[in-house]
This record gives sequence, C-alpha cells and structure tokens, in this order.
Amino acid sequence: MSAASWSIPAIPRAVPPARGGPHAPGEAFLVPARPRCRAAPARRLRLGRGAGAGGVVVARAGAHADVPVAGSGEAAVVFSDKFPLRRCKTVEGKAWVRVDAEPDGDGKCKVVIGCDLEGKWVLHWGVSYDGETGREWDQPPEEIRPPGSVPIKDSAIETPLEISHSSEGCVLHEVEIKFDKDTPIAVINFVLKEEGTGAWFQHKGGDFRIPLSGSLKDKDSSGAKQGDKLEGSNAQPKETVPEDKGPNRKCISQFYGEYPILKSEYVENSVSVTVTENSETNKSRVEFDTDITGDVIIHWGVCKGNTMTWEIPPEPHPPKTKIFRQKALQTLLEQKTDGSGNTISFLLNADYSGLVFILKLNEDTWLRNLENNFDFYIPLTRVDQIGSTQEPRKADEHKLDDKSSQTDGLISDIRNLVVGLSSRRGQRTKNKVLQEDILQEIERLAAEAYSIFRSPTIEIAEDSVYIDDPESVKPACSGTGSGFEILCQGFNWESHKSGKWYVELGTKAKELASLGFTIVWSPPPTDSVSPEGYMPRDLYNLNCRYGTMEELKQLVNIFHQNGMKVLGDAVLNHRCAQFQNQNGVWNIFGGRINWDDRAVVADDPHFQGRGNKSSGDNFHAAPNIDHSQDFVRKDLKEWLCWMRKEVGYDGWRLDFVRGFWGGYVKDYMEATEPYFAVGEYWDSLSYTYGEMDYNQDAHRQRIVDWINATNGTAGAFDVTTKGILHMALERSEYWRLSDEKGKPPGVLGWWPSRAVTFIENHDTGSTQGHWRFPYGMEMQGYAYILTHPGTPAVFYDHIFSHLQQDIARLISVRRRLKIQCRSKIKILKAEQNLYAAQIDETVTMKIGSGHFEPSGPINWTVAVEGHDYKIWEAPS
Repeated sequence: MSAASWSIPAIPRAVPPARGGPHAPGEAFLVPARPRCRAAPARRLRLGRGAGAGGVVVARAGAHADVPVAGSGEAAVVFSDKFPLRRCKTVEGKAWVRVDAEPDGDGKCKVVIGCDLEGKWVLHWGVSYDGETGREWDQPPEEIRPPGSVPIKDSAIETPLEISHSSEGCVLHEVEIKFDKDTPIAVINFVLKEEGTGAWFQHKGGDFRIPLSGSLKDKDSSGAKQGDKLEGSNAQPKETVPEDKGPNRKCISQFYGEYPILKSEYVENSVSVTVTENSETNKSRVEFDTDITGDVIIHWGVCKGNTMTWEIPPEPHPPKTKIFRQKALQTLLEQKTDGSGNTISFLLNADYSGLVFILKLNEDTWLRNLENNFDFYIPLTRVDQIGSTQEPRKADEHKLDDKSSQTDGLISDIRNLVVGLSSRRGQRTKNKVLQEDILQEIERLAAEAYSIFRSPTIEIAEDSVYIDDPESVKPACSGTGSGFEILCQGFNWESHKSGKWYVELGTKAKELASLGFTIVWSPPPTDSVSPEGYMPRDLYNLNCRYGTMEELKQLVNIFHQNGMKVLGDAVLNHRCAQFQNQNGVWNIFGGRINWDDRAVVADDPHFQGRGNKSSGDNFHAAPNIDHSQDFVRKDLKEWLCWMRKEVGYDGWRLDFVRGFWGGYVKDYMEATEPYFAVGEYWDSLSYTYGEMDYNQDAHRQRIVDWINATNGTAGAFDVTTKGILHMALERSEYWRLSDEKGKPPGVLGWWPSRAVTFIENHDTGSTQGHWRFPYGMEMQGYAYILTHPGTPAVFYDHIFSHLQQDIARLISVRRRLKIQCRSKIKILKAEQNLYAAQIDETVTMKIGSGHFEPSGPINWTVAVEGHDYKIWEAPS
C-alpha cells in the first residue's frame, strides 16, 4: 500500500437533504429532510402520536396550563413545554492494523485489527485470492474465521471485535485473524462498522486492503503497486521482504500502522417554548429558551386554522430575522448574558393557530422533535379552540372508494407499527432485531397498500398454464410491443473501441431488418467512467465511446427508416460521482442532475450514502442510487422522457434491476410509455453440492416477482431458461426442459409475454465469457428460443458469424407461422437426449441427438434442420 495514504475518514456530517431524504447511519436524531416549508408552500404535517385536530402533531398534553377568564386582561399561558434535543459531536480515536508475519506456536501468522473508541465494533471483511484481478470479495475459508463470524450474503462475513484492556487501563476492541504462511489468500479486504450507530469507517472512501502475498495483479484501492507495504503516518515496518521471485514465494511483512478515526456521539440539550395570550392586545407572545451555546437559529413559519399551510407573518419580524426563499423565516436567537444558552421572545397576531419550527445550528446540523421525528408544532391557541373552528364535513366527504376501503386496515397497522417504533427511540436499551422486524413489516404493508391502491389485480386460475394478462385487465403500459418482436443485441463488449460504433451499426440496419429483426438494443449512451458505458456519470452528456449524440440520433433515425424500433440501455441502479465529499468519498454528482449523498443508499459501506436502505442488492463498484427519494425519481423520469424525445428511443433495456424495487420501474415505465422494455434480473440458479437442481421454481419466481412489482410494464431476460439450456445441452439432460407440470421450466413457462429469452449477450459471451453458451450447440439454443413463446433475443456476435444463415431460417419460420410471445406450447418429449414440443399446432420442433418424428393426422413437412435440431411446419 502507498505510504501515508491510510486514514479513516470522519463520519459524514448531517447535511439537510435538498429534496427530502432519511438519516444517514449514525445520525438518527438529526434532521432527515429540509423543513417542509422549503419544499412547497402548502405542505401538510404528517399525522403522528398525539395528533390534534386536523392531523397536527401537538406537543404533550401536560404542557397546557389553566387559562384565566377571557377579558380579564391577564396573560393566559396557552402552551409551555420543554423538548429534549440530541445533536452530534465528534470524538477522535485510532484504529490499527498489525501483521505478525512470523508463525506462532501453532504455525499460524496473524492479522490483528482494532480500535480504541467506545462502541460495539464489527469487522466487515472478505478476501481476494492469488491471480484475481478484480475488486469483488470472496468469503474467507472457514478455518480462518474467528469465533462469532456471521456470513453476509455470499461475499463477506462480519466478525465482532472483542473487548480487552491496555496496560493503561483503556478499553480496546480487537479481532485476530490467523492463517497459514503459504495461504493462497492475496488480500484481506475490510471496513469497520459501529453497530450502535450503524456508521461505517473506510479507507479514503474504499476498502482497507491488507496484502498477504506479492502476487496481486492490480493496484489496490490506495494506488499501491504490487509489492508495496502497508504504511501510514505512524507505520513501523519491522522487516523488508524481497519481491516475489516465484509462484510459491510469499511477501508477508511484519507490519504495524495506526490511523485516526472519528466517531459521532450525541450531546443532550433542550429547548423550552412558552406561548402566552393577551386578550386585550389580541397578541400571542412566543418565548424560546435553549441551553445550546453558540449561534442558534429557529427556522419557522405560522399557519391558520386547520390548513397547516406554512405562511410568513407580516412585519415587524423579530430582530436578526431573514426571509428564507419566501417560504419561511430564520431568526437568530440572542445569547444569554451568563453564556448558558440562547433565548428570544416575540409577538404574533392571535389569528394564527400554530407555529412550526426547526432549530438550525449551522448549514449542516438541523434539530427536530425527538418524540416523533417531525418538525416541532406549537399551538398558539387552545386545542379546543382549534377544533371548534372546524366546519362539519359533508356526508359524501366521508365516502371511500373500494380501493381506499381495502387499505383502511393496512394504514391502521402501519400507524400502530410506527407508533411502536417511535416509542422505542428514546430507550437506552434497544432491541435491534425487533425494530428491524417492525421496519420490514412497515415496508411490506406499505407495498401491499400501494399495490391495492395503484395496481389492477390479476387473478390467475390455479391450473392456468401461464401467468399472463387477462384481456379484461391490461397494464397502462405493457412494454411488450406487438407480441411478435424479435430482438437483436446491437453490440458486444468490444464495440466501444472503434469510437464510431453508432456509424458502423447504422450501416447494418438494412441487413438486420431484412433478416427479420424488429427491435435493436443499442449500447449505453451516456458519459461513463468505463468505456463500455455501464458506469454512467453525467446522464445528460450523450457523447460517449460509441459516438456522439448526433451520431446516435442519426442511428435511431436510420433504424426507424428501416422499420425497426430502438431500445436505449438505461443504467438506473448506480451512477459514478464527479466529486468527493469531505471524507474523500466519491458520492457528489455533477452535471445537470447534481445530486449529493442523499441520492445514495445508506447501507452500502463503500459510498457513505445518506438515503434510505437499498430496496435490492448493491452493486459494489459505484454508488447505488436511492430510488425511494422523490427527487431521484423525478429527475430520472425527466431524463428518460428527454431521451425518448431527443434521441427517439422506443423503449428500454434496464441494467441490473436486481438492485432496486420493481415498483420504481413501474413509475419510470408509466412516465415514458415505452413500446418495449426489458430488465436484466440476473442472479444464481439453485444448486445442491455443485449440481444444478432440477426444480428452478425459486429462481424464476424471483424474476416473476420483479416483473409483477413493475405491474407488467417491463419484461425480464429469462435467465432461468438460459441456465437450464446450458445443463440440458452440455450433459445431454434434455428432461430438464420440462418442469414437474409438463411446462417450460423458465420464466416463459409462467409469464411468456414478459419473458425475453436469450442464449448469449455481451456479459455471458463476447470477450468477457462470464457464462458462455456450450460451444457448438448455439443453434440448438436458437432452435428452442426462436420457436417457443416469449420474445427471443439474438446476440450480435452470432448474427455476424457463420451462424447467420441458420439463424435467419429460424427467424423466417417464426415470422411466417406467426409465433408470438403468447403462443401456446405442448411438450411432447423430454428425455435424456431428446426434447420435442408443438407450438400453436402449426410448428413442431426437436433438439438433441435422439430420434423424433411428429405423428398424428397433420401432414408435417420439414421447415429447417441442422445438427441435432429439426423444425416441422403444418400445411397452411
């Protein structure tokens, strides 16, 4: 590792979100969003515990004093209460890494990782092996895992640090990892996590990397080259090991390094508010008093009646008051003469019903009501007076439609869960598991209510062959095209290298159309950190390695002239930042969509996001975008609509949709109304002891669940079918191509109109070859997907190869016999070396080396045949 490059950054400060957002880990009591009056001039307070008339969160009932008889001239105390406050302060400590290169009595070398700050510390770690060039982690082998280690998904484990004491009596937290000197492990990767606050501690926004051998092929996260030693400002290497000279030589060095670590802790304060009313002057006096020293600002507004609309009261305003964006006032409190805090009092007209405020300490710290985590609401008149001003509602205002009535119970359940969770916020002893369960239940109920209110219900008969669209219930945007689409992937992993791919692809448009393709999938168009386009940066910059924006528009126009639709490859799950935050973490975005870290999910340790937890799996190479944020969805919808209009895209291929909830995709699809849309939901199939399971229902269920979450507005690549085809063809186990009910075992067997079938793409094939289709058996794969329901996709490399004419013949049969995404299928044979099926009573096909000839009254004729595949058609 490079010298003096190791440090652990400070916890990110709590910057109030510009457009709404949750707390960052460890900032549970700071403001999770800017005050409501900033966002809109007429926004209502949320209903919470202690809600008064009109759904207002009223301070605790015990705060109200007796009110003298009206007209007596005395000042009547309308409200008085003291609210607890909690704010962050930063404490500094140190973390350390020690490598003991000399084996101990058990013949083991040792890595010790620790820190000296109070807390419940956990090591989140994984390993990389000799010869690996990427940044992905692997789980460490069982024999080196310390006691108490817990697996996290399939790439890391978490190990608690144990408490010990130094010779000076200080509390230390350490964990030891023991390993053999000849271990194949090249690097230990880790970050530290403090469980109490949920805060992550990293190395310059990335992973800590401890090299255990000299066989690394790439640079580490700090830029160190192969053979560099771990060093920091206090590093003390005790031994120099020569560079690796052979395949079995290790470069493990004795090493010790210390690194500063900053941790947020909370300071308890309070603010008291008293409201008095004088009937003679028709004025209310509001007094604020807090024990917080230094500059304190109240960000406030008033409201009338039950509308809860933020207003700015007319002048005169209190001294040192500024108008904030014509939405609110900001008043600097006066410091007490004894230096014990700040105070202020001012008069308001008695015709206001309430005052809403948040305390601002600086641009980065805003304090809210701890009891309910909402803005502070202070009644300026008695609650019974507020209630008496309500007009009786008309009878028809109480009527609810059918969908609303279905959600009544769900809303009640959610509210009860929120109250239960809120009541536990202040408890010193927290049951984390219980609170996580409550949060998960809230999410589940909210999703259910959303589904009931926003989505049509598709009822499927239990014995139905397909989960598909009943004619009476169609989504607003199906994204399936005409149903007769044949998709061509118009690039491979190397296409960017020419710099003129749009121009080159345009020259092939006429040929692709003549082959029978109806849609072309074009590569990612945006400015990107990676030349292939899958690490997007400035979304509105469409000049990329494939060509310029003008060349892209010309490409789309050329395909349109040849009667083909064009899909844009939209990467919505993650985005690379242009700027670093104060801790050196790349999570600040530039360009027209200039988000900050509130647009990044909170539970990815690599990028210090302050959004909500991810609604899917994290993509670890770039900041994962938090689609639960309203401002994120608004910006992405505007961007997608802009590309539809400016570029002329007809639909979307959506990258890594496993990373975020399909319900957000539904919003994007309904906003852009694509002709065709398909998502890449790719995860591992089911295996037992290294053998692929026959039953892959769990795998295809996950894909179907995602499609269902989109309300059917997008399809998905049928990864299940590809995986089963691999095994069936490689091992001559064609019986795998029929499930237990005699139906196709992939997504096309359950929801064919949303299944986009394929055998290869730029990831699985091309020069990457992550999951290459069995060599020499490609035409069997195409014979399957081009005769079956679903929407088939053909890979660019196969089209422009020796396979082209064979593929063209299959496409011709599909088009001539009108096979479409909802075609009906009857499996005739599924044996060791043979699979045969009949489609729509017009096509019979077989793949495999086994003999098969169709029988029955139909006079079948051979349409296409090749090595181990054959297609017959019925007379027209």
